Amino acid sequence: MSDLPNDPIGAAWLAQAYQLLPTGRMPVQSQIGGRRATQISNGDRLETYPETMRPSREPAAHLQFHLRHEVPHLEFLSRLFAKTGPAFVQALVDAEPTGQYARRAAFLYEWLTENTLQVPERIGGNYVDAIDNTKLVAASADRAVKVPRWRINDNLPGTRYFCPTIIKTEATILAMALDVPQLFQNLTDEFGEDLLQRAAVWMTLRESKASFAIEGEADRASRIDRFAEVMARRTGHGDSPLSGTALAQLQSEILGERTTLTHFGLRQSPVFIGETVRYQDVVHYVAPPADDVAAMLEGLHVFLERTQGQSPVMRSAVAAFGFVYIHPLADGNGRVHRFLINDTLRRDGAVPEPVILPVSAVITDDSGERRNYDRVLDEVSKPLMREAREHITFTSRCTTYPDGVVSNFEFNGNEQVRPVWRYLDLGPHVVYLSNIVTRTLTEQMREQSRYLRNHGRARQALKEVVEMPDHQADRILRSIEQNNGELSNALAKQMPILSEPGIWTEIIETVSLAFQEDPPADSHILDRYHPSRPAGREA
Repeated sequence: MSDLPNDPIGAAWLAQAYQLLPTGRMPVQSQIGGRRATQISNGDRLETYPETMRPSREPAAHLQFHLRHEVPHLEFLSRLFAKTGPAFVQALVDAEPTGQYARRAAFLYEWLTENTLQVPERIGGNYVDAIDNTKLVAASADRAVKVPRWRINDNLPGTRYFCPTIIKTEATILAMALDVPQLFQNLTDEFGEDLLQRAAVWMTLRESKASFAIEGEADRASRIDRFAEVMARRTGHGDSPLSGTALAQLQSEILGERTTLTHFGLRQSPVFIGETVRYQDVVHYVAPPADDVAAMLEGLHVFLERTQGQSPVMRSAVAAFGFVYIHPLADGNGRVHRFLINDTLRRDGAVPEPVILPVSAVITDDSGERRNYDRVLDEVSKPLMREAREHITFTSRCTTYPDGVVSNFEFNGNEQVRPVWRYLDLGPHVVYLSNIVTRTLTEQMREQSRYLRNHGRARQALKEVVEMPDHQADRILRSIEQNNGELSNALAKQMPILSEPGIWTEIIETVSLAFQEDPPADSHILDRYHPSRPAGREA
């Protein structure tokens, strides 16, 4: 309990009184001190209140303080109610049947535990929201459901089986405000719609290659092409990829026919994320049990249904990272995880068809971003593993599961870890993805669009030197880059005119000047062979 304040109130008091802490972080803690003050460290807040704000020494009083002054913490409340039972919540709502925080407490108790309280005869008061949408991402206003039992507007964005939380900090509010359509419009204004449409084909393949690179499989050409084709055809189309049938079909198209799996769709086996070091399995994350997966995936689907009209970046982050933490498939989770980013942005109208944002390319091209990707996944996996590790065993005998998976992995800590799986804090993931999408639109796509524009200029300039069809001009431009500006023997045999005196030198100078009008990130390849510059020097 050393993580708690010295004189705690609210959730911290309850954590101390019942000797429990949530596995995930407590973003807001409160204490009694000399004067009112707020301290913020790494996004977490410590609130100090004067003595006059101290609640009475009753659990109900501190629960009310938590719901009123702090950010409701679903994982903590789930653990608290499981430990305390219904008595103190029932006493609270009996004593204050018209009080909004008593009614909220009663509603949340039933929602989190699936147990039933007794409704007081004098229940009353105006309808109030279950959670404060100024503190947490909640269901959109037109998606809230009235619960007459407690006179509560159920505006929780998910279900009790899966309800990610995004705390509205300064960082998450800024991230969610990212105007993706405007960033894309800026590109359209700069390069034109036709050029961006041509770039879309490259972006799709680039995203597929980078997605495999994240998984350490960048050299799998046929799988890369297959995934690129699936993204081009499936992104934003058809039923939600989170529905059982659509997900099974998506998985089968991504994996292809050559797979050891005997069953596509929701897994029927336990799974962990890890690696083998010196023949020892190292576990980095344990996924929910197979029996929980369908209800959790439905909760993720409900989240996307109930937050319609809100930030596309927030929704795509929850869709993608929520999916990867549920890990509902026996294979292909990583690719579907990254597919969901573009699929959600497309369905929300943030990115037009047929554009695929190469978000994975930003991650793989920058070692710092790759580390940030691993760090954001660790936001959930590291604290979860601190609780889960002692419940992991690798048995001496393997089990063959109905989906074809053979494993000796066993995990018996589901009850302890389930509240973490269900009520993930995905705020850091929203901030991370917002940054990645920004960099994708302002760096990766701008550089590629600039390159394609210069490539078109170079092709036209080359054809002014020697008349030829476009495909031959493209062959020459590709050869210039691949052969360090030298005329290859193969090219000379195919197009003898290139060997005539002065022709190749004129081509190199013309092409280089075309790229120099607006140099792309990799223009140094051509700079190196500009006739007027020493070899090896960049402009």
